[in-house]
Amino acid sequence: EIMPSLVGSEMCIRDRLNDEHWSKLSAIMLKDRVYDKSAHRNTMEGILYRMRTGCPWRDVPESFGDWSAIYRRFNLWSKKGVLMRLFKSLRHEPDLEWEFIDGSIVKAHQHSTGARTEDDEGIGKSVAGNTTKIHMAVDSYGLPIEFCITGGEIHDSKAAPTLIDMLPSADYIIADRGYDSEALREQIRDKNAIPVIPRKKNSKVGNDDIDWCLYKYRHLVENVFARLKQYRGIATRYDKLKRNYEGTLALACSMIRLPM
Repeated sequence: EIMPSLVGSEMCIRDRLNDEHWSKLSAIMLKDRVYDKSAHRNTMEGILYRMRTGCPWRDVPESFGDWSAIYRRFNLWSKKGVLMRLFKSLRHEPDLEWEFIDGSIVKAHQHSTGARTEDDEGIGKSVAGNTTKIHMAVDSYGLPIEFCITGGEIHDSKAAPTLIDMLPSADYIIADRGYDSEALREQIRDKNAIPVIPRKKNSKVGNDDIDWCLYKYRHLVENVFARLKQYRGIATRYDKLKRNYEGTLALACSMIRLPM
């Protein structure tokens, strides 16, 4: 009977925010009218715990406070865009010489479907069943700068125009063959950037104009997906609403940028 509680206690302590990180987060949230209450740090710890482990909200340890209060605060911060603005605030001074874009499928858990509201769920049907797709952009350092979420059946090239419109100006925008489209290349050029997108093997134009050395750095965006999916609440989607999953993802991106 003692062992489970000890294990739970160790899990609660692991990877908690240090004073420096919480000071940075609370200062940003204060500007967003989220007042620096002592309970908010514990609430944020509870949200992070749930994001790391993917557990149901009811199973968030009591050491973080009442689970329903933690969920209500998370739901409110997601609804009001607090978590998204937190990520955008931590995105200061990105290296925009290169921008890399890509998409990644996430399996939606059965509990994430069937929301009672009419709000957008961002869940679609694909060969893997219920899925969501994350469309991500990173800077030259391999740090996330923008993302959008669609149903898993949406092809990367279909979501790319929206993602590219969201991006700040860069010198180069790099993507894989899934984004092979002259319309996308023209959109990138309209942003005064150079597209580095290989054409398909059956293309009559060819790839003589591709900077293959630069293209090899596309692994930077794949590395971000690998880091994000270390959080089980990201690797498998449990949130019913699109805005709540966006809030979870924004918080995960914030944790990547926070030490910078």
